Formats: sequence, C-alpha cells, structure tokens
Amino acid sequence: MTMNRRAAIRTFLYIAGGTLVLPACFRESGKASIDLTNLSISEDDEQLLAELTETLIPATDTPGGKELLLHLFVLKMVDDCHTPEEQKQFTKGLSAFSTWSRKELGNEFAVADTDRRTALLGKIGESTDEDLKQFFSITKRRAIQGYLNSQYVMTNLVKYELVPGRYNGYAPA
Repeated sequence: MTMNRRAAIRTFLYIAGGTLVLPACFRESGKASIDLTNLSISEDDEQLLAELTETLIPATDTPGGKELLLHLFVLKMVDDCHTPEEQKQFTKGLSAFSTWSRKELGNEFAVADTDRRTALLGKIGESTDEDLKQFFSITKRRAIQGYLNSQYVMTNLVKYELVPGRYNGYAPA
C-alpha cells in the first residue's frame, strides 16, 4: 500500500485550516464583538450603538457609521480613554437611551425610520436624564472623531498639501 504525499499534505492543510477557523464559530452569543477591559456591553447594546452612529452619520455617496464601524471606535475610545465615572455614565446612558427610545418611538430604535430617529435625537436636549445626555454627547463626539480620522476620509476626502502650502500673492497682509 502506497501513500500519495500530495494528498496527505492537502489533507493535513485542510485539518490545520479547520482548527484555525473553528474557534471563530464558537464566539459567545450575547457578547460584544471586540474585547473591552472596562466596559461590559452586550451584543444588543452594540447593535443599538451601531444604529445610533448610522443615524448620526448616514450613508450617502460616502460610507456611513455602520460601514466604517464607528460604533466599535466609540466603544474602544470610551473603554480606553475615559475615566471610570464617565464609563459608568456611558453604560447607564446606553441602557437609558434604549428604554427611552423604546418609550418615545413605541418600538425599537433600529426598527424606526430615519426621520423618526433624527427627530428623536433632537429631543435628547429636552430630556432631564443627565446620563442620557452625557451618553449622547460622548457618542456623538467620538463618532465624529472616528469618521474624520477614518481611512476612507483621510484617503478620499482630505486633500494633502505639502508644507508650507501654496503661495497666494493676493492675500491681504
């Protein structure tokens, strides 16, 4: 009985590739898709944050918040750069936003159409809940920061000029 080396190597590579891919199939459902050290965010909270960033920066002829994964940027920045008090306010504000939006819209934030979502975000300033206001302020600021620093914006929208820039002889002195 002879053994075909090529078939054996091919089979070995299939097995090795399967063992590398297999752990990705067993990701715990209900957990966030990125590792966070200071925040505990569920999968539903992450989806709500994704819809919120998509509402703040919608997809037009440029990619929106979901496509640029701005919700993950917001989570990572809050986890790494904010104080523990702000992180607690963020998580409390996220849960407050979920219940408040469900009460105001009559259903989930993700199900509502874009006009109703935008109108709802305009009402946040009228709310008396400070955690909600702080959450929205952090999310909006970090989503804008993530958008302006994203690879898409930096390569396609921002035009780079070498220092010192162009000379304008007609500029007032």
